[in-house]
Order: sequence, then structure tokens, then C-alpha cells
Amino acid sequence: QVELVDSGGGSVQTGGSLRLSCEDRSGRRIFKSAVVGWFRQSPGKEREFVASITYNSAATYYADSVKGRFSISRDNDGNIGYLQMNNLKPSDTAIYYCNYGLQLGATMRPTGSWGQGTQVTVSS
Repeated sequence: QVELVDSGGGSVQTGGSLRLSCEDRSGRRIFKSAVVGWFRQSPGKEREFVASITYNSAATYYADSVKGRFSISRDNDGNIGYLQMNNLKPSDTAIYYCNYGLQLGATMRPTGSWGQGTQVTVSS
């Protein structure tokens, strides 16, 4: 059963912007009470934490590599999470995934099943 559907990726040039979306289609409204986060994986590398947001949007957390450029938000009524990515760099090229789970300090432990992800490609 598909729980999380990621979308919004694409190909942009350095300095461009994209807005990713993640919809919880489980029907269980998991997002409403969970931390939601974004991760990314580049070829040959492990999946890494990018950003997370608490259930009530009171706090957000970012990896150092994206601070000041990315912004995470959520719409609990619509069971959707967002990642606004500005000033993109070639090093941001990766498949991006969202998930829900637990906040652990400045990072997040995902507990849901991974969706298909959405490809982001940034060219120089």
C-alpha cells in the first residue's frame, strides 16, 4: 500500500528553485501528529537528512548544507508536506524522499515506508 507520494522534482540550472510536495495517501492521516521530514540520496551515497518540521510547525530543522536555501512547511489538513528549495546547487542533485517519524535532536528518524522519491537535477 502506497503511503507517501513525492512530487515536484525536475531539472534546473544553478541558482534555480523547485518546490517539492509529499502527500500522505495512506488514509490514516499520519502526518497530522508526526514529524515530517525530507531526505535525499545521490548516486553512490547513503540517504541523508535534509529537513524536518514538527507536527504543529513550531520548529524546523535543517542540514547545514541547505540552511538558508531550503524551507520546509506542511499542510496538516491536506496531509501534505513541502520543501521549497532556492538557490539550488549541483551538489543538491539527488532523489528526494519524504517520510514521517521522530525528531531526534537536530535530525529525524524516519519510521514510515519510503515512497518513490522525486528526482532533482541541478546543472552548472
